[in-house]
Amino acid sequence: MAEVVVPPEIRRFLLACIPSVPHLEALLLAHAQPRAWSVGEIAARLYVDEKTAAQLVRDLQEAGLLASSGGGVRFVADEARTQLIDALAAFYSRNVVAVSNLIHSAMERKAHRFADAFRLRKGGS
Repeated sequence: MAEVVVPPEIRRFLLACIPSVPHLEALLLAHAQPRAWSVGEIAARLYVDEKTAAQLVRDLQEAGLLASSGGGVRFVADEARTQLIDALAAFYSRNVVAVSNLIHSAMERKAHRFADAFRLRKGGS
């Protein structure tokens, strides 16, 4: 089976803005149903606890992808971003493994860089 290639614009967005699959799922939820979402609703839909959902929301707000609205949060939509997230949602629905692997590989690279930096500071090789 041929390896799935993530389109460049989706790849750039994921690597720059989405640190984990739950972050992606929260973003896609808010994008798919454009209304104010409470942390509790996000937690229930993603099968995570409210503390985790609150952190996901904070991270996505810091990235400018969600904004406070009516006691909850909603997707921050502009035409270009909406088109990108539409494309991402469609691609992800057909290529869950490829997108998940890309996100996980980015997390792994960051962990290795952190470990390498720690070893260098400690005088290791």
